[in-house]
Amino acid sequence: MPNHSTFSKNRHGRFRESNTFRWVFDKVVGACMAAGLVKGEGFAVDASIIEAEAGSKLAMPGDEPHVWQNPAHCKRAVREYLEGLDSEAPGATIPKRISLADPQSSWTAAPGGPAFFAYSTNYLIDVAHGVIMDVEATPAHRTAEVNSTKLMVDRVETNFNITPQRLIGDTAYGTAAMLAWMVNEKAIEPHMPIWDKTERKDGTFSRSDFKWDAQANEYRCPNDKALRCDRRPFKTPRSSITKADTIVYRASQHACENCTRKSECCPNTPMRKIARSIHEDARDVARKIAKTKQYQQSRCERKKVEMLFAHLKRILRLDRFRLRCLTGASDEFTLAATVQNLRRLAKLTSPSLIFSGIVAPAACGIG
Repeated sequence: MPNHSTFSKNRHGRFRESNTFRWVFDKVVGACMAAGLVKGEGFAVDASIIEAEAGSKLAMPGDEPHVWQNPAHCKRAVREYLEGLDSEAPGATIPKRISLADPQSSWTAAPGGPAFFAYSTNYLIDVAHGVIMDVEATPAHRTAEVNSTKLMVDRVETNFNITPQRLIGDTAYGTAAMLAWMVNEKAIEPHMPIWDKTERKDGTFSRSDFKWDAQANEYRCPNDKALRCDRRPFKTPRSSITKADTIVYRASQHACENCTRKSECCPNTPMRKIARSIHEDARDVARKIAKTKQYQQSRCERKKVEMLFAHLKRILRLDRFRLRCLTGASDEFTLAATVQNLRRLAKLTSPSLIFSGIVAPAACGIG
């Protein structure tokens, strides 16, 4: 019988260096494609939080100096974290708390209960039969989860030459930048709600009450007054784009002061302003798609990825990690997704075809 350390050394050495787990996962996806379980027409994306192998007691505030003086004497999870700090962009957000056992995990209270350290598993599935096309481990942070979608879509396109016609997700993926990437760069229909905070709840006019005139590059208020972005002339031309990737359109202060509907529009400011995203055209495409019957069907199909997360936690019992650091989380997520795909392949394909060695060995390159 091999010693238990043999498995750990192989996992930390040969398996990770050669990307073995990812190779096995891709071969199983290829078997599902050979069996006709992947249509490639619609994909769904979502993320789920899994608790890390890091207790809340062994932690420190993120703004305190790190206590690791000699990285050579630190554990593997700490060494990977310190190596990642060198490549981190300047001005990165300082975490609220850092685990001394697994610093790469994120302190989160997203599920609604007490906060804990966790990672997120991100699934990109084909909605035809729920086959997991790609999986990616990220810190339990919404921005990292959304950005992993681009990586997974590009990787599926590279490995399997498949680009979906539509991508289904929840509101977190409906940001302006993500919609612009899908519509303009990938020609993918965004079947997801728009991340929009322009609707007002105080009874005053929302941005939807203003009409956009693309030819004149201006908004028209309900009282037919213009809101423009170029009222003030500058000697040096400016792009008018803010740090939030928006262009601010302002009404004339004189027009607002004499307007009979000012109390309904901007009672607390001298003039009305509207911030328009530079990706507003992509947002308009998403709004039109949201009115179609196909969009309603996509909202029902999104539950397939949520069912996979429920199976992952309740049946496979992956509700807490056994390995530490982001590479350990990636290993566990990749193996779990491989198992779920194998289960789907065995369930939806003829048993005689599987056990006779026609589908799995030929498609996976194992036999």
